[in-house]
Amino acid sequence: MRLAVATDAWSPQINGVVRSLQETAAALPQFGIAAHFVTAEGLPSLPLPTYPDIRLAIMAGSAVARRLDAIAPHAVHIATEGPIGHAVRRWCLTRRLPFTTSYHTRYPDYVRARAPIPEAWTYAWLRHFHGAAQRTMVPTETMRRELERWGFANLTLWARGVDTQLFRSRPGQRLDWPRPIMLSVGRLAVEKNLEAFLGLDVAGTKLVVGDGPQRAELERRFPDAVFLGARTGEALAEIYAGADVFVFTSRTDTYGNVMQEALASGVPVAAFPVPGPIDVVADPTIACLDEDLAKAIAIALTLDRARCRAVAEGRSWTAAARQFAEALAPFDMAPCRAA
Repeated sequence: MRLAVATDAWSPQINGVVRSLQETAAALPQFGIAAHFVTAEGLPSLPLPTYPDIRLAIMAGSAVARRLDAIAPHAVHIATEGPIGHAVRRWCLTRRLPFTTSYHTRYPDYVRARAPIPEAWTYAWLRHFHGAAQRTMVPTETMRRELERWGFANLTLWARGVDTQLFRSRPGQRLDWPRPIMLSVGRLAVEKNLEAFLGLDVAGTKLVVGDGPQRAELERRFPDAVFLGARTGEALAEIYAGADVFVFTSRTDTYGNVMQEALASGVPVAAFPVPGPIDVVADPTIACLDEDLAKAIAIALTLDRARCRAVAEGRSWTAAARQFAEALAPFDMAPCRAA
């Protein structure tokens, strides 16, 4: 089966949406599905305000239609609510074709952090966008319940996996900073709430991996922290394995793939008791969730690294891809061509 996946988030962006789509696509052939991505690559685009490395396609409708006609998909999945997502949604609705969507980002929280827009307005827009889908995939049970309270329907779970071959315990891996090494990995932006971690008065090294619009400000305000910039692949995996605790500060993420990467590396997690962490690391043997983040770090440092690794080994991308495949809405298995 040929699957068209529409996404405004794509390489070279480094984030959980891109990683989830890439890993799921790599596992889908096991279920007889070949994913073909429809992105903004090669199209006229503008930088997203406050996120200049994210490019938003402009006047993409006809180009997107041509790409979809060339793919001749048997099913369509819309991963993001940006211009590409809207163009593919119109293509499906015009042809009266079923499609699925996924909800990755808590946009109302992101918008509210930047502008005084009532979250009810943002949820109404999102509800309209996803309401035309056969199913909307959400990452956790907590997020499903939250969206149901806002009137969303036809919700189904699509969890996330972790690459346990790349992210693994590496005995002897050392990082040359004072211990304990407290690691944060992710985009440096206001909604990630990094100040909650960087402002703590705790002994050790606060190590930050990632880049984003808030990096210069954070480096200026917190000169004692170590900022390494973006890292990927083996370089990132080695940093995880050398850390003593992983600190997840976001209150807005729907999942938090980085927490699973930490667990797979044998690193316990400290986080706030909010959606995302309460679904991914609620087990007190692998994480401590507390509104007092310094307390959460102190307790997480005492947890068993082997137990963290064992839990992560049960969370494969194959299992996540199976959930995704079962939620798709194929047309009729006959390739769709131009109407």
